[in-house]
Amino acid sequence: MAQPESKPAEINQIAEFEKSLDELEKLVARMEQGDQSLDDSLKSFERGVALYRNCRSALEQAELRVKLLSDPLTPDEAQDFEPDTP
Repeated sequence: MAQPESKPAEINQIAEFEKSLDELEKLVARMEQGDQSLDDSLKSFERGVALYRNCRSALEQAELRVKLLSDPLTPDEAQDFEPDTP
C-alpha cells in the first residue's frame, strides 16, 4: 500500500520540529555542564524556552491532525492519543 504524499508544509513542520528538538537537547547538555556564565545561562534558558514552545506547538498541531483523521466529523470528541509508555 502506497504512503500518501506529504505536503511541503507538513515536511517543513516535521523538519523544523526535529531541528528544534535537536538544538534543545544540545542546549540542555551544555547547560548541564555548568560552565556557562550567568549571562550565557540566561540566554540559553531563553532560547530553550523558545525552542520548547516551538516543539510544543508542533506537537499540538500533530495531535489535532490525528484527531481530525480519527474522527473528522467531531474531532473535539475524538479520544486523546495515549502512547503506550511505561
